[in-house]
Amino acid sequence: MPTNTQPCQRWRNKRDSYRPAGELIQPDRYNVAELRGDAVAKAFVTHHHYSATYPSARFRFGMFEGEKLVGVAVFSHPVSNKVLTNVFGGDALESAELGRFVLLDEVPSNGETWFLAKCRRALKSQGLRGIVSFSDPVARETEDGEQVFPGHIGTIYQASNAAYLGRATGRTLHLLPSGRVFSARAQSKIRNNERGSHYAVEQLVAAGAPVTTQPDAEWLDTAMERVTRKLRHPGNHRYAWVLNGPKLTQPSQRYPKFSTRGNSDLFDFMAAQRGTIS
Repeated sequence: MPTNTQPCQRWRNKRDSYRPAGELIQPDRYNVAELRGDAVAKAFVTHHHYSATYPSARFRFGMFEGEKLVGVAVFSHPVSNKVLTNVFGGDALESAELGRFVLLDEVPSNGETWFLAKCRRALKSQGLRGIVSFSDPVARETEDGEQVFPGHIGTIYQASNAAYLGRATGRTLHLLPSGRVFSARAQSKIRNNERGSHYAVEQLVAAGAPVTTQPDAEWLDTAMERVTRKLRHPGNHRYAWVLNGPKLTQPSQRYPKFSTRGNSDLFDFMAAQRGTIS
């Protein structure tokens, strides 16, 4: 198993913190249980994770210290079925994405790999082909320059022997003044007047967009121009675990690594964007 020499990210009240590498949990102090329904998992994730958002959940697991909930893992279904079928084949519902993984700052560093291993074993027993997960290496800042998300390259996935499948497609993000992403899915809901669009409208209005009772594409364009900032993103890192069935449909690649200057591949991408690499 790869050795984790990087500090381990934790969350509390939407603020990240770090545990030093090499800490060991006492397994007899913790247990993992599948959570029924979204209420408990959603409350924990939206309260502690910086994004304050919750994915389309299929499976939810809680990590408990005694009776206290100290971590939640949410396995979700992505917007596109191909995120799963391009990796594992079969039907999209035979696999899942690790949509949120949140541990409190009191959990020792190797609690992540221990918790994730328990979740994988549970999903394997339920017959899933595999799991994909993404790590976002791009930091986010508020409009005032305060960092709210440092970015990460998936150190715990590497420590858990995940296959690395390279980058997802690069894209342009739209950031709210808080530093959170106003997603393409939220934009689509407003443009097409879909169910749940009122929540997306409320996000923009809270950020300073004009109040409206009839949001449409024209209003959205005006609101986006007023309250969001564009950030070019090189693509998240993609990881996968096979649980049952055939091998991955894509070859595994060498893990991305941090260097002494930080996330070197991200540094190179950003420098290339500025035209400073010959």
